[in-house]
Amino acid sequence: MLTLFRYNWQVREEWFDLCGQLPEDELLRERMGGVGSMLRTLFHIVDVEYSWIRTLQGKPDFDGKFEDYQTLTQVRNLSVTFHGEVDSFLKVWSDEMENNILTVPMRDGQLHKFTHGEVLRHVVAHEIHHIGQLSVWARELGLQPVSANVIGRGLFRSE
Repeated sequence: MLTLFRYNWQVREEWFDLCGQLPEDELLRERMGGVGSMLRTLFHIVDVEYSWIRTLQGKPDFDGKFEDYQTLTQVRNLSVTFHGEVDSFLKVWSDEMENNILTVPMRDGQLHKFTHGEVLRHVVAHEIHHIGQLSVWARELGLQPVSANVIGRGLFRSE
């Protein structure tokens, strides 16, 4: 599981680098799809990952607002700040935790039950989904998007 998160973190860092080439107004411009803008999408990715991990740990949810993170540097720093806790949690992940049940209230007002493994896989897929949206927007701006390849990233070499 940690390998897929490391993949997402590598790709996310590359997106921060790519987005650093764009003027602030392009990062904040409302776009079709996703959660609105490129910067808001990056914030959303960071927020959702951290919120789910904190929920799995039985800790309070992160309640930061996008309005408090209006620059790429602020969102990147938030990602770095949260990374340590997420990484620490994933390093102690074990097969025994896979089927632990998490009960959470959802937007529909109902309580839903998910396995911890299901939640972790959702977090991975969630980021990949939004990275795809960033790729479309980058192409619209005439930029080559960050590669989504897992191969060649050094993630599977023995350390």
